[in-house]
Amino acid sequence: MRPLFRRKPSAQEAPSPQNAQKHLERPSAQDIFEQVANNARQELGRSSTSLAISGLAGGIFMGLSALGTAIALAMLTPKGTEPTGTVQLIAKMFYPLGFIVVILGRSQLFTENTLYPVALVLAERKHLWKTLRLWCIVLPFNVIGALAFACLASRTNALHPEFVQSLGNLGLEAINHPAATIFWSGVMGGWIIATVAWLVSGSHSITGSVMIIWLLAFVVGLGSFAHCIAASGEVFTSILTGRAPWMAFPTWFLPAVAGNICGGVGMVTLLEYGQVVVGGDADAEALPAHNKEETTTDNAQ
Repeated sequence: MRPLFRRKPSAQEAPSPQNAQKHLERPSAQDIFEQVANNARQELGRSSTSLAISGLAGGIFMGLSALGTAIALAMLTPKGTEPTGTVQLIAKMFYPLGFIVVILGRSQLFTENTLYPVALVLAERKHLWKTLRLWCIVLPFNVIGALAFACLASRTNALHPEFVQSLGNLGLEAINHPAATIFWSGVMGGWIIATVAWLVSGSHSITGSVMIIWLLAFVVGLGSFAHCIAASGEVFTSILTGRAPWMAFPTWFLPAVAGNICGGVGMVTLLEYGQVVVGGDADAEALPAHNKEETTTDNAQ
């Protein structure tokens, strides 16, 4: 049985960036799982200060998803009317912006961390407390970052009033659902974003990563699936503009977080762990390549 995690090549063994692009074979599930685990080790090794600052940045940058969508809705919707289906489709094309910036910029995003450290915990049966430490730091600072974005958007003259109103409307749409609906919507959102993190770990290029993030995050926005960080800036804006009470945030946030965790851990991390470890992908050996010369010799004889 080969080890679950292969030895990482040294600096002398590692291929140069130029040669690396010559070996673009499709990674196996184990290859992706190993990359996920390596990412987790890097994140769990960061100091609490580093995680807090990165989480704060992630929360602020995620405001780009709400900002792009809100501006497009405001500009494309005539005053006094509701946005049509076509307008909403176009506006949701800007929803992946925050995810692209945060994921490629390696800022901390809570929903990504339902995959990386959890996969490492399952594989090595340790690092549980470090994972809980990471969650307990990243999640609050993501929320603080979202609040900072909402304050900038609603309490300054940075945005036109119609853009602020559009941003608040998105927040009202997010909180205007029962807790059960928010939870199951969060399961969908957590599942898709954890899938993004998994696929990006197996991507060979920045361009490929951008396409993966954009396509899947677009589905999250199009379906209005609950994402505990992406929509926090919208909800805070509706609160800061006096259109919703402060209690609306925890009432929406808690089921959204629970759903995101269940979707990310249950529908991605556990399934991929099952595929690689329980299902035996880590032990599987490829069939030998077909040798045409041997076949020709055998036929001749």
